[in-house]
Amino acid sequence: MSNQDSQKGLNRRDFMKLGGATTLALTLGSAGIPADLLVNTAHAEAKDNFKLQFNSDGKFKVVQFNDTQDDERIDRRTVELMEKVLDDEKPDFVVLNGDNITGGCDTPLEMRQAINNVAQPMEQRGIKWAITYGNHDEDSTPNSGLDEKDMLEIYMSYKYNLNTPGVKGITGTGNMNLLIQNSKKKKAAFNLWLLDSGRYAPKKIADQDFKGYPTWDWLRFDQVSWYYETSKKLEKQFDYKVPSLMFIHIPLWEHRFMWYASVDGRTDDHHANAVKKHNIVGERNETESVGPINSGMFSAMLERGDVKGVFCGHDHVNTYVGNYYGILLGYAGNTGFGTYGLEGEERNRLRGARIFNLDENTDDVLVETHMVFAKDYGIDLTADDQSIDPAPLEEDKKKEKVKR
Repeated sequence: MSNQDSQKGLNRRDFMKLGGATTLALTLGSAGIPADLLVNTAHAEAKDNFKLQFNSDGKFKVVQFNDTQDDERIDRRTVELMEKVLDDEKPDFVVLNGDNITGGCDTPLEMRQAINNVAQPMEQRGIKWAITYGNHDEDSTPNSGLDEKDMLEIYMSYKYNLNTPGVKGITGTGNMNLLIQNSKKKKAAFNLWLLDSGRYAPKKIADQDFKGYPTWDWLRFDQVSWYYETSKKLEKQFDYKVPSLMFIHIPLWEHRFMWYASVDGRTDDHHANAVKKHNIVGERNETESVGPINSGMFSAMLERGDVKGVFCGHDHVNTYVGNYYGILLGYAGNTGFGTYGLEGEERNRLRGARIFNLDENTDDVLVETHMVFAKDYGIDLTADDQSIDPAPLEEDKKKEKVKR
């Protein structure tokens, strides 16, 4: 997501595709990819978006993976990290919170393979999951021809995916919320907001460009309004405010304000005060890459009082979380090994995932959140490329069985 991405020249993906892989991709592209390759027909089943439910002990666990950000030849350690986190934590739900794939997919088939790489860890374990979009998810669109709506159909075709086409008539793709029933199936105990925070700021508004300002996108007013009105409808439906978490890829301006407990101050003393004031834990190794406009989402959440935390990705080497006037603001860090990390030999030290533990028997339901890291699982952290060939798609496996 960072400016570091745009400053790179010929990356490992481009280099590899100059060889035989390009010939294969061009051959597939010119031959045309069958329409059925765009949908995982093996798992194209109708899904009930309210299947999420607290366990009999009143507990529920969410795992957030952010910025897996790779093409069809994913770094093997990204998958290894996902699998080890899932096996160790055994979550009830997983959110892939944007920049799930990136540029380098030259055909619809390669796009399918890139998506399949990050879907399989949950699918193989029967864990329900959903995605949001980040600024890099459409990087392969110019070559593959598949945009976010096309990709969403692919994601939705998986058996355990809980995405829907999203709210019609508002900015973004796949904006939605997921209610989690309590253990007795009598009421909603918690809610998850999954929003598309966009890609990049428009070139101009009112004939004025954004030169000198952050160039990322921001949540638009219609998205904020949808959250606000839906929150009120849920309160009316259940006769109480349903506590919730919100997942967006690009951070809010309030993430930056919180780190220094100041709008303008940027000193160590400002941050030291912020740590005490907002109970901040975790690292901040790059400036928050926000949009040029403050969306007003935080103000809306503050007024509604139902959102207990807002968590993003986008800035790969930030892992902090703090309490900003009653709402947790935090990062999940970066899961993918195929994209930028820290400098030098420390490149992969912060690869990880964020865990959320919920308990319906507590007032806020959200009990705690913490990061887990690849280093905790003995995963190789050397700063090299360990990309692998794409895993077989379901239809390919079926064809292979028929041949046998």
